[in-house]
Amino acid sequence: MILLLAVALVPIFFGLLLGYFAGISGTIDNVHVRSLVSFVMSFSLPCALFLAIVKAPRDLLLGQGRVIAVLATVYLAAYGAAYFFSQMAGRKSSADGAVLALSLAFPNVTAVGIPLLETVYGPQTAITVAIAIAVGAMTISPITLSILENSTAAGHALTGWTRARRAILRAVRRPVVWAPAAGVAAVLLNVSLPVYVTRSLMVMGSATAGCALFLTGLIVSAQKFTLDWRVLAGVAAKNILQPLVCLGLAHAASLPIDQTRSVVLMAAIPCGFFGLVFGKGFNASPLLASSSLILSYGLGILTLAGWIVLLGRLH
Repeated sequence: MILLLAVALVPIFFGLLLGYFAGISGTIDNVHVRSLVSFVMSFSLPCALFLAIVKAPRDLLLGQGRVIAVLATVYLAAYGAAYFFSQMAGRKSSADGAVLALSLAFPNVTAVGIPLLETVYGPQTAITVAIAIAVGAMTISPITLSILENSTAAGHALTGWTRARRAILRAVRRPVVWAPAAGVAAVLLNVSLPVYVTRSLMVMGSATAGCALFLTGLIVSAQKFTLDWRVLAGVAAKNILQPLVCLGLAHAASLPIDQTRSVVLMAAIPCGFFGLVFGKGFNASPLLASSSLILSYGLGILTLAGWIVLLGRLH
């Protein structure tokens, strides 16, 4: 078990630390990271998601319905709780609350999920990781964009329905949303891709894990940090409570043991960086969100190890 934990976790935190030290040393600009974010989110990750789904057997793909339901419920419940917490405990603006909520509710499956689940549970988990990213991109990401847009002067002039519609359309246009959908369509239509196409997608998609880990560390290195009870409570909810709730929902949905382990371990992954990236464009970078992001990874190696051990004992 110790060897498994080392093989699963050391490469992930090595990538995070490389990005972190590159940022704090000034080797790479840790403030203007939009180009690197665009590469990961618009090119390498969509290639990896499409390939993971299109390679999956039809029966395996059609058996993901309950997984989608569990993940969507976990994301939405965590988002609502985090947003309410930010408004009650910190009296933050709605924009700051949305950034914090997305950071806590949407695990960094993009960077950590792919290498972690493949190492612990095997390559067949790639489809579950792809679905987890797509579900988050289609649910709580549009909600966040809608709230952030509403915080602007131009957004106030729009009706609630117009803001929501624009946020949904903006989300659907993102490659991380339509690439998995295209993969599902290809599987259902029995589309057979030429070898040179799958190899091309594999070359680009293989850059995702390393780049996303490095990018996460780079973003973390630019964040300010403070420690108080709100940060501790948020990280405890993210690293411990969210996967615990996911475990309960997976049991209630009667998920098979392999799917249960996958969704719970993904829920245990530390905070994602989408919230802070989205917030930059709307001048919303709450200290509570950045501090939670940093502490979530600081404690993540311990909490992830604990969840891997615990899930390994499920039967």
